[in-house]
Amino acid sequence: MFEIFLDTETTGLSYNTGHKIVEIACIETKDLIPTGNVFHKLINPKRKVPEEAFKVHGFSDEFLKDKETFDQISEEFLSFIKDKKIIIHNASFDLGFLNGELSSINKDKLNKKFVIDSLEVARNKFPGSSNSLDALCRKFNIDLSRRSKHNALLDCELLREVYINLLDVKEPKFNLINNHLNENISEVKDYNKKIFKISEVDLKKHKDFLKSELKKNFY
Repeated sequence: MFEIFLDTETTGLSYNTGHKIVEIACIETKDLIPTGNVFHKLINPKRKVPEEAFKVHGFSDEFLKDKETFDQISEEFLSFIKDKKIIIHNASFDLGFLNGELSSINKDKLNKKFVIDSLEVARNKFPGSSNSLDALCRKFNIDLSRRSKHNALLDCELLREVYINLLDVKEPKFNLINNHLNENISEVKDYNKKIFKISEVDLKKHKDFLKSELKKNFY
């Protein structure tokens, strides 16, 4: 299963009030492990960036004026996310902008059946508490030191780490064995697993121990 962690930065809070996308970032994963495939575009919104938005993401009119427009990157974007599960934090915000931009160039809107809103997942798991991306990062001890400004690409990576924690999935570990020590090994496994069968004698000894040595068996 391939997933896409997606985030956008915009000129304001709603496409319906004339605001536009200035950044789209997508990180592709397979079973939540990054594949190395990334889609990242800065976009000329063809309008002024308000001071409030500039303070959030730091993208100025001058910086964005020579970037591609949404219609120029749309095909590449749609191809990148096609038929993949899309994970977005506060999906209604990003989908409102993405579907607004797509509709304006006569392209189909994104299908909500492919979208998972990690904010809803967090609210179900932690009802009544703050479930912003920052708050969840602090809850799960995820490093926020790089996040001086909102940045779609960084936020995608933070979201991936948050989502793994929300699902109680352990982060995959790298195989740290040096390759040059394994040149003659056809396959190196990331772990060793041995299953031991406990004998009837050992089971009886364990039961006798619980009865005789523990005042109350909590197990």
